Amino acid sequence: MARKLTDLNPVNRITIGAVGEPGQRIFLLQASQTSSNVTLKIEKEQARVLAVSTTELLDELDEKYPRSFSKVDRPLTSDLMLREPMEPEFVVGQIGLGYDQDQDMVVLVVQEIQADADEDVATVRFWATRSQMKALSEHTLEVVNQGRPICPLCESPIDPDGHFCPKSNGFERVQWN
Repeated sequence: MARKLTDLNPVNRITIGAVGEPGQRIFLLQASQTSSNVTLKIEKEQARVLAVSTTELLDELDEKYPRSFSKVDRPLTSDLMLREPMEPEFVVGQIGLGYDQDQDMVVLVVQEIQADADEDVATVRFWATRSQMKALSEHTLEVVNQGRPICPLCESPIDPDGHFCPKSNGFERVQWN
């Protein structure tokens, strides 16, 4: 099976954003390196888990390999906004995080979802600074939390017209406030 590998080492910018209305949003992972731009479709839960996992990794790295951060290291807010083209190259299946101590870079590896075992699978590696990844993590959690509220009983999203919560045995209709 052939695999197409794209390596953005290092990225100029990396972000996750959403387009559309809550409940209908599409999440996109975007990064660029000089003139190369990559846009990938990612699920909301994948984005949330990536943000949490990135924060955990960065906390571990700060303990193991301390370094100082300056405001200059932080990406501009405009670098965290989605940009054209927004047509995804593929849908993300697997995600992995790593760290290269020699370069002091975090590597985010994403692989295309595989529908058929005989299909070629695309892989993209994004190499980013710890500051870029910290900004990505914080921004992603903000984007994820801008969606529909979560039902406190069943932890499912609540639509604008409410939902019948299975934990209330159908007796209570939870409303979006």
